[in-house]
Amino acid sequence: MAGDTNFVFHELRDTLRVMKNVTVSMDDAVAEWARLEAARRNTSVSRLLGELLAEKMRHDDAYQRALQDWQHRERSWSSDGQPYPGRGVL
Repeated sequence: MAGDTNFVFHELRDTLRVMKNVTVSMDDAVAEWARLEAARRNTSVSRLLGELLAEKMRHDDAYQRALQDWQHRERSWSSDGQPYPGRGVL
């Protein structure tokens, strides 16, 4: 029995998140789209906006990490003082 209680507690702990309430202002057309999209996904407008913003945040974070990795990598390419070929050169 004690093992079952720990398992249930673990599941509850992982599913509980602290959420912040915010007020969002948007154009009527955007609000209508959000209501329709939320209904299509069988969710609330609040949850839809939270998921869309979370995905945007993950995308932006991944882009920034990739850009920083590229900027800080060892530069192995150089022109050795020669000009780079133009776009018309194959």
